[in-house]
Amino acid sequence: MNYKDYIRIIPDYPQPGIRFKDITTLTNNGPVYAHAIDAIRQAVADKQIDLVAGPEARGFIIGAPLAVTLGVGFVPIRKSGKLPGEVIEASYDLEYGNDKLAIHKDAIKPGQRVLIADDLLATGGTIATTINLIRQLGGEVVGAAFLIELGYLDGRKKLDGIDIFSLMTY
Repeated sequence: MNYKDYIRIIPDYPQPGIRFKDITTLTNNGPVYAHAIDAIRQAVADKQIDLVAGPEARGFIIGAPLAVTLGVGFVPIRKSGKLPGEVIEASYDLEYGNDKLAIHKDAIKPGQRVLIADDLLATGGTIATTINLIRQLGGEVVGAAFLIELGYLDGRKKLDGIDIFSLMTY
């Protein structure tokens, strides 16, 4: 299946020169969405995964159904201030400033094997921060899976040593 046929490109969003890859035109097509999640599941099924972690917010859209199909739990990685329990946080740089991600301190037990899932690998900053949080809790990152990878942004370089699967690359 050519999943790119189901991705809408929105020019000049969120700023001039950006060609935004809108996944909602894929996720609102039930059979295509299910097929995409299953294709990712097949690619990562041999990794002996205990948990899937997804960064806010679109990582939830990919990570939660992937966790269900794998029969494992899902760990949300949230923006700072969004989780009610005790958390650890890590900062990361954005194009125009910085932000923080947080995870519950008890979300991952030492030694658990964690797959990171998100909609998009771009520069790698969000995923590198997610890896940092998982490792702080003693989790072992067994890979990262994405619906889309923007290969021209070289996000893989920030994830050195991590096994990466992307369903489609631009």
